[in-house]
Amino acid sequence: MVGSSSSSLCFSLNISQLKPGKKNTSSSSSIRACMAAPSSSSTCFGFKNLMETFTVDVQRAEGRALNVPLIAPFTIASSRLERVENVGIRIELSNGCVGWGEAPLLPHVTAEEDQLAALAKVSDASHFLKNTPRKTLGLLLTDINHMLPAHQFASVRAGIEMALIDAVANSIRIPLWRLFGGYSNEITTDITIPIVSPTEAAELASKYRVQGFNILKLKVGKNLTADIQVLQAIRTVHPDCLFVLDANEGYNSEEAITVLQKLHEMEVTPILFEQPVHRDDWKGLGYVSNVARNKYGVSVAADESCRSLEDVKKIVKENLAHVINIKLAKLGVLEALEIIELAKGSGLDLMIGGMVETRLAMGFAGNLAAGLGCFKFIDLDTPILLAEDPVLGGYEVSGPIYKFSNARGHGGFLHWDNIV
Repeated sequence: MVGSSSSSLCFSLNISQLKPGKKNTSSSSSIRACMAAPSSSSTCFGFKNLMETFTVDVQRAEGRALNVPLIAPFTIASSRLERVENVGIRIELSNGCVGWGEAPLLPHVTAEEDQLAALAKVSDASHFLKNTPRKTLGLLLTDINHMLPAHQFASVRAGIEMALIDAVANSIRIPLWRLFGGYSNEITTDITIPIVSPTEAAELASKYRVQGFNILKLKVGKNLTADIQVLQAIRTVHPDCLFVLDANEGYNSEEAITVLQKLHEMEVTPILFEQPVHRDDWKGLGYVSNVARNKYGVSVAADESCRSLEDVKKIVKENLAHVINIKLAKLGVLEALEIIELAKGSGLDLMIGGMVETRLAMGFAGNLAAGLGCFKFIDLDTPILLAEDPVLGGYEVSGPIYKFSNARGHGGFLHWDNIV
């Protein structure tokens, strides 16, 4: 593991000493141009400074359907997914450097209606980027935030932001984990067990135990009795595992407390209870958080209830949760960074999660988490649930451990012509 004693967003290095990373575009001339991007002597490449100093000139931008089958259907309290139907995003700068992003679409969770609607928004943003005169990264990202505002377009906005930031990181030959602070170059994730039968849950838990996963995130919230049966089955085959419960808004406040009481009787204490009640049930969220912490010693995380900076301000002011779940697809990159700073300053713990994404989006989020080093809970496992991996390069996987050894950006890319 590479680490530092500080999670500052600014550090110095001699860029001339860095070796070019793995190629991430099919255009060899673009690669050569990117490799030849101007170097600098010892310079502060913190992300905040980079936004103010790096000038971006977009030459090409495009989104394409990114469809990947799942190993098995992914069922949560609010939806069921048979396959990933996301949008891959490729942005090429005038210096030849390419950045890659992904807009994940999860019904009833992300605001974008479907893949076609997301593709249309990416097309509009791509046209804007290609026809915008060169400007600083910060100004360009601000323009994108105005064009694709709030939670309504957060997933597409996040995909565009990822691709732009990745392209700039490739330009200055910096891995994203260093750009975001350089705390570490690896993370350890949990693994999710969706809503399945007790037998299926036990089989998955046994498999994940062999693979080295010690933290299991269990989807609950559709049937309280069945949820308890699944927990008992998992406990039998993986007795030493730690649990994260994720209800995805599925319980009312009394049901949520009942689950904690039954687990207490089983001598099981979850390390986290995520989004126990409906996202708009603020009173219920506060009630469950209070009882969970004071009676059972369990922290409660706000996920669906946290869709904006204003939501987090409300959670902080009214003491409604103990943990904020950061998901780039529901917040965008810039707003996520604002929320992280607010949560840290307010004494809340942080979790980073995702929708059902490939290693493009997960690679970006993982680099962010590794670089900042401020996340107590890491839930970036969904690429493991896919039947295929369309992403080349990127991070290395060893069970629950992701290692970011790429030399530039997040290192992942697609064979663009193969996903038309």
